[in-house]
Amino acid sequence: MLVHVTETIESAARDDDRRQARPRRPRVHRAWIVAAVTFVTIIGGAAFNSLPGLLIDPLHTEFGWSRGEIGLAVSIDMALYGLTAPFAAALMDRFGIRRVVATALTLVAAGALASVWMTASWQLMIYWGLLVGLGTGSMALAFAATVTNRWFVARRGLVTGILTAAGASGQLVFLPLCAWIVDEHGWRPASVTVALAALVVVPFVWLLMRDHPADVGLAPYGGGYVAKPAPARGAARRTVSVLFQAARTGPFWLLAGTFAICGASTNGLIRTHFVPSAHDHGMPITAAASLLAVIGVFDVIGTIFSGWLTDRFDARRLLAVYYALRGISLLFLPMLMAPDVRPPMVFFIVFYGLDWVATVPPTLALCREQYGEDSAIVFGWVLASHQVGAAVVAFLGGVARDVFGSYDVVWYASGALCAVAALMSLVIRRARTAKTLVSG
Repeated sequence: MLVHVTETIESAARDDDRRQARPRRPRVHRAWIVAAVTFVTIIGGAAFNSLPGLLIDPLHTEFGWSRGEIGLAVSIDMALYGLTAPFAAALMDRFGIRRVVATALTLVAAGALASVWMTASWQLMIYWGLLVGLGTGSMALAFAATVTNRWFVARRGLVTGILTAAGASGQLVFLPLCAWIVDEHGWRPASVTVALAALVVVPFVWLLMRDHPADVGLAPYGGGYVAKPAPARGAARRTVSVLFQAARTGPFWLLAGTFAICGASTNGLIRTHFVPSAHDHGMPITAAASLLAVIGVFDVIGTIFSGWLTDRFDARRLLAVYYALRGISLLFLPMLMAPDVRPPMVFFIVFYGLDWVATVPPTLALCREQYGEDSAIVFGWVLASHQVGAAVVAFLGGVARDVFGSYDVVWYASGALCAVAALMSLVIRRARTAKTLVSG
């Protein structure tokens, strides 16, 4: 009897030791904290994206620069935003997320602040184009893809949608604010506001962001523990190698082509030219900027919902539906322009907002399906095509306005391109297994 009692006590003691040795699971997984910091960071970096459409008319009035010149500066920013993204993903593998993102935020702040003292259009190209383009490109969607791939196994589609919506949330926060500042105090205080927004986020990144779950002894959310890999050397070489390998596959060109049209019909067209186009029809700048901000509200809803749908349905069919609906809405837009805000325009804003970047979660899912561990870098190159498309339309949209006196031809052409993107989405083949193009 005594032996039995002793064995029971010893067994209970061993069970208690095992319970104490087992690490406690945090109530909130650290992955969600990292995702929250990423969300705030993208908002801070996206503040500058609220400015170009608001400043085309003020810069044209003050300096006499043509809309084509101003559009060229915006196009440089957008092109570098895209071309920097794949290298930023590789640099995050080499130097860590915190260092790359903190440096990027500083570049955005420097470019926005320096523009306050510019007097020539070439300075606009340097400050807006070069510095801000490099900074925002380093915090592009490849940043969101890197965080999602490292910290999440479950809920990837949902998290991708949430982080993608951060850019729209930044637009929602800063567009009305910057429009009011420009209207009441001029464009320079608006640039200072954007610079401060970028700088405020830096401490949050440095203190709360972590590069990998293994840094805090955790497994990714919904997955098993994975040791932190050694820093990947030769980031630039790896980035270019992944591009060359991906370029040999058909899905890459279809994804790049559809995403180029996505960029042309969103950032290049609506974000850059909607406000001046509405102003051409007599609408006040603050009213037009508010409509653009409302797009941001529904963009958040649409993108998160798209992430949820991506976890459940064929990404190819989702893309085809998104592009087809976007194209139809653009064809009707010239008929909706008026001096005041009317119900048909409100319907367009809501409809377009739901579709704005809903294309991102399924596009990223297809990159992950096709290219496995290299998907973040491949997506970076696909994003580069997105921004090249945006850059082309940002420039040509301004030229079209100078030449034709209106933006109508640009709306119609973009609607037709969206129909092409819908067809391209449907012919992307399925991948049997995800693969890695270039080993670390």
